[in-house]
Amino acid sequence: MAADHLVSGMAGRYATALFELAESDASLDAVAGDLKRIEALINESADLRRLVESPAFGADDQARAFAAVLERAGIKGLVANFVGLVIRNRRLFALPAMIVGFGRLLADKRGEMSADVTSAHPLSEAQIASLKGALKSATGRDVQINTKIDEGLLGGLVVKVGSRMIDSSLLTKLNSLKIAMKEAS
Repeated sequence: MAADHLVSGMAGRYATALFELAESDASLDAVAGDLKRIEALINESADLRRLVESPAFGADDQARAFAAVLERAGIKGLVANFVGLVIRNRRLFALPAMIVGFGRLLADKRGEMSADVTSAHPLSEAQIASLKGALKSATGRDVQINTKIDEGLLGGLVVKVGSRMIDSSLLTKLNSLKIAMKEAS
């Protein structure tokens, strides 16, 4: 079931391993739900994002902090063990990419498309639902959305579905205007 076209690299190998374990355990939906909660927690907390991204934190600090976060979120079992393994292997920085990879594998299994959406601020459930509807009408297929926060965008969205990318970010619009003004002078 190695779907090389969907996931690749180190994060892809971890995502594939988790997917295969969850599939053999008949717990794909539960694991997907837990991963979505972890993704939301990372996106909503600058401190948690810093813990994930910074190499300055040791594995013991990351393990203690994440154990508390997972316990508070009610995440146990396979996903908690997986996150523990990722931390022990010093790969926590790649956890967001692993979550995206798992989502792609799950979407492929369900016959859905996967879209990566980057926004300057966390999207509400209503915004995600609206975006899913718009993408479904454009592609004709159900779309699984993977969200990511990039405060540098200032506003707007960058949506990548397959090989197509739609960039409506304020940063890109400002850069385009800057280039146009340089050419005009």
